[in-house]
Amino acid sequence: MYIRESTRKYKDKIYTNHLLVESVHTHQGPRQRVICSLGDLSPRPRADWLKLAHKVETALVGQDDWIEGQDHEVDDIVSKVKEHRQRQQQKLARPEEGTKDDDFVAVHTDRVSTECHRQAGPVHVAYEFYKRLGLEEILEEIGFSKRARDLTCIMTIARLVHPCSEHAMPDWIRTTALADILGTDFDDLADNALYRNLDRLHPNRETIETALVERERSLFNMDQTVFLYDLTSTYFEGQAQRNPKAKRGYSRDKRPDCKQVVVGLVVNRDGFPLAHEIFEGNTQDRATLGQILDLIDQRLGLRAGQTVVVDRGMAYEENLEEIRARCLHYIVASRQPERDQWLADFEEEEGFEKVELRPLRGS
Repeated sequence: MYIRESTRKYKDKIYTNHLLVESVHTHQGPRQRVICSLGDLSPRPRADWLKLAHKVETALVGQDDWIEGQDHEVDDIVSKVKEHRQRQQQKLARPEEGTKDDDFVAVHTDRVSTECHRQAGPVHVAYEFYKRLGLEEILEEIGFSKRARDLTCIMTIARLVHPCSEHAMPDWIRTTALADILGTDFDDLADNALYRNLDRLHPNRETIETALVERERSLFNMDQTVFLYDLTSTYFEGQAQRNPKAKRGYSRDKRPDCKQVVVGLVVNRDGFPLAHEIFEGNTQDRATLGQILDLIDQRLGLRAGQTVVVDRGMAYEENLEEIRARCLHYIVASRQPERDQWLADFEEEEGFEKVELRPLRGS
């Protein structure tokens, strides 16, 4: 709904009237239909017209955030709209001479309710990109069943559209149109099925990642000249006795009392993931670089002249020497003891040139 301004001239005087209008679909296409006249709303600013229309629409559909009596102006307009619609329904209920009574059906729109709503737009877009990445074909080549492929699909879309735990995923999935899109029933889906599917994916992560990187490179024309590598950690609340990599170490989450694992991730200059690896929870950052470089070389093929970007946690001479030995360039933040050597050079302004930032053309 929106409000349209209408003016007419009579005896050299201009009269202004504002009309509440709604868009309707007809067999000839979308049309605008005047619901009722609101009189002259000036000098109210135009921005308030849209707010007024939204309030009226909210009241008409019976949303919970509208309480009758809190705005008398809106209440009056809603009464006018309901009277207008009632007259239209009565008109339809009295067919013209020569027409059949069963050609018309009167519907009380204020008594219509809906149920089992399903979110379709975001999950449909995500599914289209899922197909473009060729994940379905990748999983089929690995030997995943139709059910396993569907579970992987909905878990991937959930991570993209509504990130949550596997425990919460089934309830969210049932609020979407994924069952209709995939032609699969998820009414009885439980979190255990998703956990078991993660167990299927983990042994095949290298094959999946390698195929995805190749697919993304062809889709987005990405280059492989810069690799950014960093690590993080994630901890477990329990004992994690069946996870041999779960150990206590430096906790980025400030939870040294919990066992953890260290996760290393490599992305390209566009932010697309290229490879990841899980290390034991007590692994030092500096000890992972060689393994990650080998991993990149196996999956993508390292070439002389490519650049590796790492943080100061790996800015040790043995790490830099390993990068140089592979004929690679590097960008790294110096550790504090090394930076302290240059503090005296910054105490004097002599030799420095002021750089002024200029706005980009057209901004």
